[in-house]
Amino acid sequence: MNAVRQTVRKIAGAHIPVLIQGPSGSGKEIIARLLHRQSACANGPFVKVNCAAIPGTLLESELFGYERGAFTGANTMKPGRVEMANGGTLFLDEIAEIDFGLQAKLLQLLQDSQFWRIGGREDINVDVRVICATNRQLEREIEVGRFRQDLFYRINVVKVQLPTLRERAEDLPGLVAYFLAAFARKYGTSPAPLSPALMRSFNRHAWPGNIRQLRNLIERYSILGAEESITNELQQSANIVETSAVSSRGEAIELKSVTRQTVQEMEKKIIVRALAANRWNRKLAARELKISYRTLLYKIRQCGLPTRRSMARSAGFGDSPTAALPAD
Repeated sequence: MNAVRQTVRKIAGAHIPVLIQGPSGSGKEIIARLLHRQSACANGPFVKVNCAAIPGTLLESELFGYERGAFTGANTMKPGRVEMANGGTLFLDEIAEIDFGLQAKLLQLLQDSQFWRIGGREDINVDVRVICATNRQLEREIEVGRFRQDLFYRINVVKVQLPTLRERAEDLPGLVAYFLAAFARKYGTSPAPLSPALMRSFNRHAWPGNIRQLRNLIERYSILGAEESITNELQQSANIVETSAVSSRGEAIELKSVTRQTVQEMEKKIIVRALAANRWNRKLAARELKISYRTLLYKIRQCGLPTRRSMARSAGFGDSPTAALPAD
């Protein structure tokens, strides 16, 4: 990471395209924002486009905008993200997801600093610094015909390669301390430092979700105040990695959805236990869980739990912690 920071310092002031590569959750957007803050266009806009989140048919209009009457429903002129980023930085996250045809139009923007809106007749000049990010190997995408080689050379003037969290395990104590302090300020809590045993578990963990996974774990711990909210997910994640990377049908396991579902079930059990122990008094339960009353209400709605004691009884939740828990 020191080498990454050194590279960022060297290239931040140069008005050149940058390609950031690294696994999901490794901090690519943070590096892009750091490049922007240290650049000559720091006072200009930082405009992010998640290319994977926008369908290919809509991405062109999102990027380049359109003129009035360009297509059915285009009742007014709409500027695109490229135009909005003029004088600043355009961050194209998951650049490998852009359709092959749209890549040619993006290439013109990088070559000539010009583009045209959909339905437009005139080129528009912009001064935009383009930063791209991907978790794929673009060289492999070129080989299979999904990415233009000429576009790759344009965006790959300088490459910043981010490591996995597993490869930078020595940073774990610093990252944990940073996230604990940040979420303590955000939620007004005072979470205790993580135990040495849990930190040793961190060092052994594979961290498939990288820094994003660590951040989410520390945020949950800062709200709930229980190390079980971390250890259970670590075990579930480790079991999935150790068992197999594919399902019985040979399809890739959706780790994010499995982890999210497991965590939600665990949170639900912890909240139900606290509510039942306090006769469904939500203020007392929030105090016991060391979270704010508002946070508890949000979690109750998120878990689909009854909001009052009478409703809880009719739904089959008793007043004792053990009776409140459904059978596993």
